Amino acid sequence: RPPPFAWITVPERRLALDGSNALTMISFLLMVNKQGQTRLSSYYAWLPMAERVALESEIIRKCLSRSELQCSFLEYRGYKVVYRRYASLFFIVGTKADVDVGTGAENNENELGMLEFIHTLVETMDKWAGSICELDIMYQLEQVHFLLDEMVMNGYIVDTNKSNVLKTIDLMERESRKDEGMFR
Repeated sequence: RPPPFAWITVPERRLALDGSNALTMISFLLMVNKQGQTRLSSYYAWLPMAERVALESEIIRKCLSRSELQCSFLEYRGYKVVYRRYASLFFIVGTKADVDVGTGAENNENELGMLEFIHTLVETMDKWAGSICELDIMYQLEQVHFLLDEMVMNGYIVDTNKSNVLKTIDLMERESRKDEGMFR
């Protein structure tokens, strides 16, 4: 019998907290405009800042330079990169592409599953902000990070139910409005 909290249950999969897991961790998620300006970046695996900046700019350049006829997946510097364009924004997700030295497990992340996650994220953001656009992300960055944190924890997708995610966002916004009224 595992000790308490030794397992987190993710829909139809079990994930061990000691790192030996069947799920692949998302290393980073970027939201970028057509000009290549990063509007949101969230990293779930540690990288030195210099490497992070270089990797981000190179991946953005690669994704933006590809035509619509090309596949939305690419491998670059040990990462599987999956991206999707919505209007003027690119949503880019990166996972490790190599074999885990400790466990010998190969990263078998499903690229179509990552595309579906990106689509669910965009749908959730659309439901929250009407029709999500670059300005929504820029001016409400804290709420967008909070929404993303409700869906992804430590690089693992934990909730894709739009209603569940938006309930907590709504609760946070209601409490924030209460606090504003109290200080007037």
